[in-house]
Amino acid sequence: MLRDPDSVLPTSERALEVEHPNWKPDDHLITLLAANAHEHGGEVAMRERDRGIWQEYSWADCLRQVLEAAAGLELLGVRPGDNVLVIGDNRPAIYFSMLAAITLRAVPTPAFPDVTPIELAGQAEREAVRFAVAEDQEQVDKLMDVRAHYPALEWIVYDDPRGLTGKEPKGVLAFTEIQRRGREALAADAQLQRALVARPRSTDVAVLLHSSGTTGVPKGIPLKHGHVLAAVRHAAAAGYFSEGEVHVAYMPVAWVGDFIFTIGAALALRFTVNIPEGQETAQHDLREMAPTLYFNSPRAWSTMLTRVQVGIDESTALKRWLYRRFMPFAVALEHKRLKGHAPTFGERLWRSLGELLVYGPIKDQLGLARVRSPYTAGEAMGEDTFVYFRALGLDLRQFYGQTENCALCAAQDSGAVNLQTVGRPFPGMEIRISDEGEILMRGDNVFDGYYDNPEATAETLKDGWMHSGDAGYLDKAGELVVLGRVSEVVHTAARVRFIPTYIENRLKFSQYIKDVCVIGAGRDWLSALVAIDLEAVGHWAQENGVPYTSFADLSQKPQALDLIASVIAHVNEVLPPDTRVRRFVNLHKEFDADDGEITRTRKLRRGTIEDHYGAIIDAVYDGRAEIEFEAQITYETGETGVLKRVLAIHDVPGAQDAMKAGAAA
Repeated sequence: MLRDPDSVLPTSERALEVEHPNWKPDDHLITLLAANAHEHGGEVAMRERDRGIWQEYSWADCLRQVLEAAAGLELLGVRPGDNVLVIGDNRPAIYFSMLAAITLRAVPTPAFPDVTPIELAGQAEREAVRFAVAEDQEQVDKLMDVRAHYPALEWIVYDDPRGLTGKEPKGVLAFTEIQRRGREALAADAQLQRALVARPRSTDVAVLLHSSGTTGVPKGIPLKHGHVLAAVRHAAAAGYFSEGEVHVAYMPVAWVGDFIFTIGAALALRFTVNIPEGQETAQHDLREMAPTLYFNSPRAWSTMLTRVQVGIDESTALKRWLYRRFMPFAVALEHKRLKGHAPTFGERLWRSLGELLVYGPIKDQLGLARVRSPYTAGEAMGEDTFVYFRALGLDLRQFYGQTENCALCAAQDSGAVNLQTVGRPFPGMEIRISDEGEILMRGDNVFDGYYDNPEATAETLKDGWMHSGDAGYLDKAGELVVLGRVSEVVHTAARVRFIPTYIENRLKFSQYIKDVCVIGAGRDWLSALVAIDLEAVGHWAQENGVPYTSFADLSQKPQALDLIASVIAHVNEVLPPDTRVRRFVNLHKEFDADDGEITRTRKLRRGTIEDHYGAIIDAVYDGRAEIEFEAQITYETGETGVLKRVLAIHDVPGAQDAMKAGAAA
């Protein structure tokens, strides 16, 4: 007999079950999949590029694959309420497995593919995982390491057969074998397919995602079918995306954006989901996929801009001339449009010619020629990058959201983009600002509480409102301005208030800075640890005749130090004198998730950074000009090594004088 999932969830989870009057019990992801298969069975639902050939799955194919996997997993022992760990890159079998678990009222709990075995074991143990789905041999090997310390992991199901077929360890099965068993079960019971589709309900947890874990162990964030579908429908009502979009699935499966776009919105609005062959081929594959909907992080948009600029510099003289003739015009025109200027007939004519000669070809090369809905989110985006892509003719907009509200909370309006805001709340979403300046929200897409963590839930959900942890305000037009994390509001020794992320985001507007950590809490002035962007600074070095041999070597070149100093000085100009960065160090390596310095979503773990680089920070504030530093690094295998370099400590021109002038005033 199957167990009721409510009977196997932790007591704290059952206590958090709340009434959602707008949800219908049978309105869930699996009924949407079944409806799409019934009404649009022959239409393409998913494509995957495999060994250079596009493999297509219709809606009918997807339903069959999911139900076969569900029947097979049930025979394996998966039961309602079980947490099924999922790890790997974007692959049809990964998505089919997740939907199969959802069909059984079990809960997929995805992990980032580059997570270490130790982190993976922690997740498995906290969530009492008995079953796991892995993409390939690499991930199976990790899970075998996990099982050595966590024997409760009973079964590992794998997709890619290379290196595994015929050599499977005990408790390891191929996804195709699971489906074969499921096919037999479905053939033996004519009612099983209908019964499987009818099992879930809107109040079931559809996925267990996780917070970034910037200050400790990541918190589990259960999202129910009703939450996911409410978020998608709110966004669709705001024109965020439309039925039948062509979408690219390249974001990490463990990230909320992938689940909402690739599963939630794809099922609710019948997207065609395209999966590139691999992360390294995604940009090439993008041209063939020709999406209509495209989301990327600010850093990725900036990287794309760098690639365009590098390509132009390496192109023919004619192309460089055309680019330098038309692109500055388009950027200037977009700046005027954002201020309310209506283009004149002559401007529209010149813009049309530029579309034919420059803007259109660039978008085609980037794979964005058909994109109607381009978006960015996750952190502040540099104005130059934002305006550049809008100047190309892309209606690029920012949105704001968190895992706890299914990533969809507010977005900029298509016809009235304000560079200083993240836009208006979606229909169905209420936002207000607390007396302490914290952004509060409520709506059917806001989660009901953390997994088995009543204390964290009580801190986040109060009186029907979700406390976002972000500081911000609503401007006169009702648009939301996000300042940074409330928890990251700190003070200098002179009690000057500042938000490090606010400064860091503006420094990262530069293509030359990949990551930066601003130091200054409890100190007399601010400093920064900088990780350069190797591609952008490397190209700059090549153009300016600066030879280098490695990341570490380039970071310490006097010319590279001057370059970063100029970037910081530029940002300092818009900051109050007593919150300007006075000194900085170019680190010899990037911040690394394997070293615990950033999360898998690239958010800073400040405590770890200040611990790892404490000697450097002391040298910065001691007034030294350089420091010999040994850094311990952790490889993907878990092994460690040491990287030793002499690091220069650089002053930022004008920062100290500005601070003195401010103090005197």
